[in-house]
Amino acid sequence: MVQLIIPIIFLGGLMWWMNRSQKKQQKSRQDQLDAMKVGDSVVTIGGLHGVLFEINKEKGTVTLDCEGIYLEFDRASVKSSKANVAADKESYVVEGEDALADTTEDVSLEDSSSEDPTSEA
Repeated sequence: MVQLIIPIIFLGGLMWWMNRSQKKQQKSRQDQLDAMKVGDSVVTIGGLHGVLFEINKEKGTVTLDCEGIYLEFDRASVKSSKANVAADKESYVVEGEDALADTTEDVSLEDSSSEDPTSEA
């Protein structure tokens, strides 16, 4: 009888531990989906990268902006997300404009109308 009780206790403990682990993963996934905000960078389960444009909780969908193309997906199709990359994009654009302004200031064009290329001095 004791030989039968020990494996049953072991299997019961194994099942409880596996169930507990699965619940932790589900809670972590749900927390990730609930924490998503407009402007976050996401990757879908299909491998599509985009920025969250809209979250519709009634329909359970999200709209992604993929370089100007707007696609609607189930919330559950989001594999991972990174918080608020839209702010990073704006700072990148500002840095790019500053760099462009700096390069244009360094370039100086000489007035070629005062010099005649055919005349030799």
